[in-house]
Amino acid sequence: MPLPTPAPLLLGRPRFADADCQRLAQAGRHVDAWDLAFQRHGLSAPAHVQGGFAVALPQPDGQVWMAADRMGQQTLCYAQQAGQLRYAERADALAPGGMDAIDPQALYDYLLHHCIPSPRTVFRGVQRLEPGHSAHFDGRMLRTEAFWAPRFEEPVSADFGRCRDEFRRLLQEAVARDLEPGGKAACFLSGGTDSSTVAGMIGQVAGRPAATYAIGFEAQGYDEMAFARITARHFRTEHHEYYVTPADLVAGIGTVARHYDQPFGNSSALPAYCCARFAREDGVTRLLAGDGGDELFGGNARYARQRVLGWYRRVPGPLRSALAEPLLLGTPLGRLPLLRKGARYVLQARVPMPARLQQDNLLLRLGVRDVLTPGFLAQVDAGAPQAHQQRVWGLSHCRGELNRTLAYDWRYTLADSDLPKVRGTAQLAGLGVAFPMLDDALLAFSQRLPDDYKLRGLKLRWFFKEALRGFLPDETLNKKKQGFGLPFGLWATQHAGLRALAEDSLRSLAGRDIVQPAFIDALLRTHLPAHPGYYGEMVWILMMLEQWLRARE
Repeated sequence: MPLPTPAPLLLGRPRFADADCQRLAQAGRHVDAWDLAFQRHGLSAPAHVQGGFAVALPQPDGQVWMAADRMGQQTLCYAQQAGQLRYAERADALAPGGMDAIDPQALYDYLLHHCIPSPRTVFRGVQRLEPGHSAHFDGRMLRTEAFWAPRFEEPVSADFGRCRDEFRRLLQEAVARDLEPGGKAACFLSGGTDSSTVAGMIGQVAGRPAATYAIGFEAQGYDEMAFARITARHFRTEHHEYYVTPADLVAGIGTVARHYDQPFGNSSALPAYCCARFAREDGVTRLLAGDGGDELFGGNARYARQRVLGWYRRVPGPLRSALAEPLLLGTPLGRLPLLRKGARYVLQARVPMPARLQQDNLLLRLGVRDVLTPGFLAQVDAGAPQAHQQRVWGLSHCRGELNRTLAYDWRYTLADSDLPKVRGTAQLAGLGVAFPMLDDALLAFSQRLPDDYKLRGLKLRWFFKEALRGFLPDETLNKKKQGFGLPFGLWATQHAGLRALAEDSLRSLAGRDIVQPAFIDALLRTHLPAHPGYYGEMVWILMMLEQWLRARE
C-alpha cells in the first residue's frame, strides 16, 4: 500500500518572474504556483524566483521537488529514510532522539566555525539544502544542483551619480517590499550604518518614522547606544531601548541554546533575542534587520587586512624566495624588534586563500590537539572543513580576490551564522524577520559595482557610505563597526550566577570525551580571568554546546 503524500513545505515570501506563477501566488494558490514553476523549468525553477524562500513540493507518485533561496534567508532540511524523502524546516524534526544520532564531524565543524555549515547538520543522515540549490527526488535517488552562484561583472569604473541614485531607489523598494502590510514598521537598531539605513528608509517608504529597538550593555567598549540614539534623533524614530544584564544571560542561555535545531555558538544571539522579545512585547510582529550590507558592499575590516596581505603576491617570486623569506624567516634577523612585524607579515601572506582567512580561528590558534581529546579526534576528519572552504571559495565567478572573499562570506558569515542567529531568535520571540539588504535586486546591483567602490584603497564600503552621505548622520558614517557585541567573558568573571552557569556547563562537557578536561580547567582557572574578552568566546561556544546536548538527552 503506497504511503500517503506528505504535506508541502512552503516558507518565505517568494516572487515569481513567470507571470502565470505569480498570478497563482497572488491568489493564494502557492502550491500551484510552485508546481507550475517546477513543471516548466525543473531544477532551474528557483532561478526564476526572487525573495527569501524554501520549498518542498511532494508529488502523488513519490517524487519531491525542493529549493532554498540564494542567500539562505530560509532553511530546509531533508533525510532519506525507508525509501522515502522526509523534509522539514528544522534538522531535529528529522532525527531520532538520543545521542547516537549526533555526528562527531558536525561537532568538530561547530567547534571550528561556531556553527555547522551546510549541507552537514549535527545529525547523521540529515542534511540541510545549501543556499542557491534545488533538489529532485525521483522516488529512489536524490539529485541536487546549484541554480545560482555568485557572478561578478567587475567593471573598471562606473558613473557614481547614476549608481548612487539606483542604489537609493533599490534600498527604498527593498524596504517597502519587506514591511508587513498593516503592521508596525519596525527594525533592529544597533547604531551602525546598515540598521540606521533601514530605519531611515522605513520612514521614507512608510510615511511615518520607524519604531526602532536597540540593545545596550553596561560595559565599557561594548555599548553602542549612543550611536543608536544619534540615528533615532536624526530620523525621529519611535525609539525603544533595553539594557541587557548578566541576569538576562543566566535566564536566557539555556532557552536560546535549546531553541536551535543544532548547536549554535554565535554569541550575539542572546542580545538579538532580548531585542526581538522586547519588540514583540511592544506589539511588533515583524522586524527588519540590516544584515548583509557589510558582506555585499565591503564593510568588514578583514577585507582591508586581506588586501594588505595580498600585496605580498605582487613581489616578484625570485625576490620573495631568494631574499625576503630566507632573511626574515630563516635567520635570527627576523626576531629583531624592527623586523619581527615583517616576519609575521610574510608568514601570514604566504598562506593562500581561503586558508588565510582561518589564521585567527580560535580553535586553531589554541591548538586542536591541545583542546580536543584523542578519542574525539579519532572520529573526525580534521581536513574536511578546509576541503569544504576550498569548494565554497571556488563557487563564485569573478577575477578579483575581494569579490571571491565577499561571496565566501555570503555562505559562512551570512547563510550559516548571522541569518540563522536573527531568524532563530526572532522565531523564539514570536516574530517574523526580513532582510532588505539581501533583496535580490540589491544583490545583483552589488555584483555590478567596481572593486574600487567596495574597498577604495583600504577604506571600507566606500560607495555605500558616499551614496548615503547626507542621508545618514556623519557620526554614523564615520563610526567603527561593532553591532550587538556581547561582553560575556567580562561578565563571566564578575557575575557569580553567570560564572556558575559557565563552570557547570563546561565541567559537564568535560565528561563527554570531546574537550580535554585539563584544557577546560586551564580555561576557567587561568585563561578566562587573565583575558576575558578573548577566552570568553571559547567559554561561550563550549557552554552553548553543552546546553544544547543536555536538551537532547
